[in-house]
Amino acid sequence: MGEKVVQRWALVLGASSGIGEASARHAAEAGYNVCGVYLGRSRGEKLDAAIAAVKAAGVEALYVRGNAADDEKRAEVIAQLSERFAFARAAGAEPQLGIVLHSLAFGSLQPLLPSGDTPTITRKQMEMTSDVMAHSLVYWVQDLYAAGLIGATTRIFATSSEGASKAVPMYGAVSAAKAAVEAHCRQLAIELAALVPGATVTALRPGVVDTPALRKIPGSQEWIDVVMKKHPGKRLTTPDDVGRAIVALSAPGMDWVTGNTITIDGGEQIAGG
Repeated sequence: MGEKVVQRWALVLGASSGIGEASARHAAEAGYNVCGVYLGRSRGEKLDAAIAAVKAAGVEALYVRGNAADDEKRAEVIAQLSERFAFARAAGAEPQLGIVLHSLAFGSLQPLLPSGDTPTITRKQMEMTSDVMAHSLVYWVQDLYAAGLIGATTRIFATSSEGASKAVPMYGAVSAAKAAVEAHCRQLAIELAALVPGATVTALRPGVVDTPALRKIPGSQEWIDVVMKKHPGKRLTTPDDVGRAIVALSAPGMDWVTGNTITIDGGEQIAGG
């Protein structure tokens, strides 16, 4: 009997745009089937183009609409992915969950204390921001492990930002969530290493990426201008920069890189003010 055909999968949370879209595309080009979860009320041309780009690589594309931070949606996605794995095994293949990307940019951008006419953030908004952008990573890893989908070749990534360690106007709740997701990655890395040797968890800190999420931050254009002035590469980080790094960090032999926060910014953060 010959060796089983390995089918690698990438699970991308936040797959419709930005870093999630680019990472799904680069994973597909590297031979990963893609399971993408996206938030949106309807399918638009941009999402259709993202899915078409994945399919053009000759891999499977399983895209599910819904809130990736919702318990029922998480269970639905994991059930669908488990079904695909079971079908592949029945056909004699060896499915593997190679990449898991948690890239959810949904939070409240409001001050913690009074600031002009802008209302201060509420408890509900604070909790929602941390739950979506940080705590939901833990619940996904818990349930993926319980479903038997995490293996020795699984590389789990979560997106953070420089705001995890710097104060930015109106960014307080998101800063807290980014700091929390980095802490979750460290803790998950050491706990998962004992349960599934070889599996890794890594936080990623991209540089400033010009995305719709960035544009929602008050004063974002001034932020972009500062970065462009100091950046040694004279450009912003792109979603493709991050997608390529994720694929590279998921290559065979990278199982000893875990529990870290890795910066992907072309030297932006070390360039000074």
